[in-house]
Amino acid sequence: MSDSNNSYITLPKGYKAAGICADLKGENKLDFALICSDYPATVSGVYTSNLVKGHSLQRSIKLIDNGLPKRAIAINAKNANACVGPVGEKDADELAKAIASELGITSDEVLTASTGVIGIRLPLEKMIKHVPELTSALSADEQSAHNSELAMMTTDTVPKEVSATITLNNGEVITIAAQAKGSGMIHPNLATMICVFTTDAKIEKPLLDTMLKKAVAHTFNRVSVDGDTSVCDSVMVFANGASNITIEEGSENAELFYNTLEQLATDLARMIACDGEGATKLLEVEVYGAKDEYDAKLVVTAIARSPLCKTAIFGEDANFGRFITAAGYSGASFDPNRLDMYIGDLCVCKDGDATITDEEAAAKLLAEHDITIKIVLHEGEAYDRMYTCDFSYDYVKINGSYRS
Repeated sequence: MSDSNNSYITLPKGYKAAGICADLKGENKLDFALICSDYPATVSGVYTSNLVKGHSLQRSIKLIDNGLPKRAIAINAKNANACVGPVGEKDADELAKAIASELGITSDEVLTASTGVIGIRLPLEKMIKHVPELTSALSADEQSAHNSELAMMTTDTVPKEVSATITLNNGEVITIAAQAKGSGMIHPNLATMICVFTTDAKIEKPLLDTMLKKAVAHTFNRVSVDGDTSVCDSVMVFANGASNITIEEGSENAELFYNTLEQLATDLARMIACDGEGATKLLEVEVYGAKDEYDAKLVVTAIARSPLCKTAIFGEDANFGRFITAAGYSGASFDPNRLDMYIGDLCVCKDGDATITDEEAAAKLLAEHDITIKIVLHEGEAYDRMYTCDFSYDYVKINGSYRS
């Protein structure tokens, strides 16, 4: 679907990006990003379910909800612009006004997003001073796009960028690209992650809204690093129509676009889980045969957020009891005497009883970087999955000194 080594946010027609150092992180690190469309773009968004929301995000939600086209999004790291009172949204608006002035557009066409430490006011004067440098750095070239991704990152250790070219049924071509940040404080519904998609297709907002919400449901909303849902999370899609190709609701092309959007979201979700704070392994938890979708989700969520399950994966310990215990307290309805569990394709529990006889085979599977745990309940047809990671010693180190 995409080669992350050759993916960047400005691959679709009509987009520019930049990332600069505004001295928010210190040490000359990139920390202030801007993604801009040459043309007014339809924008859809999905946001954190946390009742507490950052002020930059609150502002953007209002602007996206008004349904009018947008031209840009500014993203800063190190400071979440959250829990600082009414001045938080005012600061975000002043920042947008400064960017809009440089771009020759209105401030309502500039969205804002922030990530980092909660409870500290944005260093507004410092940021506005760097706005001319930020807008002057805007370019469609690959390095400028990568810089915008690097400027979004907080505790991330690797960039997260994807793209895809779609050949439509009439032979015409459109492009989708995306970049995301997210490493810790990750749990549905959305978490400390920010993701921006760009496409050069023209898509009306109701259709774009529907496709984004559906794509997020089993991708970004199936990622858990540590069970915490933060206050600044968002996924946004810009569709600027620069390809002069319209995606119509109910068409084959709409299905092609949606399938690509969902696959790219899946790729990014896996990258976020893989880059969880202190993570050494990627864990995919699957449940089969649940009574219904609700029960399936309960089971995968309980296992993915269990410290005991996650530390067992880190320690490469085939302690299947931790996993079926988590399933048991998840709230899902099932008969424990019918439950099966697999590590990869190795059955370690059958009809609720231990079957593991080859500890060496289990150890070999748990030594892999990518590990799959499968739970089969035999209660119905429902399936779900969750991406997560292990808990290592470094997770505590990272989060014990997050503000320093």
